[in-house]
Amino acid sequence: MIKPDTLEKLKILAGAAKYDVSCASSGSNRPNSGSGLGNAAPWGICHSFTEDGRCVSLLKIMMTNHCQYDCAYCINRKTNDVPRTAFTVDELVSLTIEFYRRNYIEGLFLSSGVVKSPDFTMGMMTQVAKKLRTEERYNGYIHLKSIPGASPELVREAGLYADRLSVNIEIASENNLKLLAPQKDYESIFSPMNSIRQGILANTEDKRKFHSTPKFTPAGQSTQLIVGATPDSDQQILSLATLLYQKQQLKRVYYSGYIPVNDYDQRLPALTAPPLVRENRLYQSDWLMRFYHFKADELVNETHPNLDLEVDPKLSYALRNPWLFPIDINKADYEMILRIPGIGVKSAKMIVMGRQYGRLNSYQLQKMGVVMKRAQYFITCNELSSLTINEMKPEYVKKALTEKPVKTKKEKHPGQLKLFTEEHFTK
Repeated sequence: MIKPDTLEKLKILAGAAKYDVSCASSGSNRPNSGSGLGNAAPWGICHSFTEDGRCVSLLKIMMTNHCQYDCAYCINRKTNDVPRTAFTVDELVSLTIEFYRRNYIEGLFLSSGVVKSPDFTMGMMTQVAKKLRTEERYNGYIHLKSIPGASPELVREAGLYADRLSVNIEIASENNLKLLAPQKDYESIFSPMNSIRQGILANTEDKRKFHSTPKFTPAGQSTQLIVGATPDSDQQILSLATLLYQKQQLKRVYYSGYIPVNDYDQRLPALTAPPLVRENRLYQSDWLMRFYHFKADELVNETHPNLDLEVDPKLSYALRNPWLFPIDINKADYEMILRIPGIGVKSAKMIVMGRQYGRLNSYQLQKMGVVMKRAQYFITCNELSSLTINEMKPEYVKKALTEKPVKTKKEKHPGQLKLFTEEHFTK
């Protein structure tokens, strides 16, 4: 039976943790031998996922919302007048196990405000993970939020018990970070991030020599960037993300649209709602960089520092580079096929394989999953006779793909696009 005071703490600290989005779980494999409790699957925690692949049953909680930092964008900043409380190590361990036994959750995401010192806070969180693993024999998913400024020794110890560690950078430029969070700097953030990376590399090398080497953060590390709290452009955000993927080998960079929780602070923008469309465009760009071989400077640059909010980044890239198209679907290499709007990774692989047995036509492309409504303007194939982007102005292609077709009584096919007039053609 959960005590009433524990439930009250749960209500406060679960609500305080909802603004951290960097808690999707994936990549860990911690099987249960039969003598323990729970298990983490290679794709996340147990077997519960949303349609976009994220696990949904994490206990997302803070150890405490007391904090000695006064970050302008945070609801838990020390100058805010909000209810404060804290869990003990035993309370959090007991709550996690109780919720797991009742099938409420399948994993734990634990963050915390900074109390006393980064090392003290990191030590308390590590104790929770350690006790779950060693005393409760819990094999489910655990994600710990590493505290900026924590010592390398504590970070490495935490990595022995957690499946994933994350260190949130929050702001894409150090000058703006210091403006909004005076107690933080990039050195205190990148120090634990470097410790995690070095620990993962050392663990990988040790496992090649000794099979009994204990796991160290098997699901890697991640971070979070807040979008819209500062004037930082999408170019700055994606350039930093690229650096993190290359230098720190991060599994994921999460983008969180700024939620105006402290609208009284004059350092923050006057927003009435989080920039969700911009957040979505950044996630789409991140996906293109990780799986479609795009570089950040191809999606955003000095001329176009921010992403187009009307169309997705891949289509925006194609419209800004019409000289690259149309692409011959029967001759182009895999990397160029990936750059065609309406064609995904799976379809691109099927195209490369399928054309070994003959030239492909539009019917076969549709069967492979190509979205011909988008792709038709950027490709040529056996018998495709539709106008391409080189025969039309890019702005009219954009208009054709973004405008909703007008329904009339005479139209047999309401979704069919109107015929183009002479002004649509490139002169």
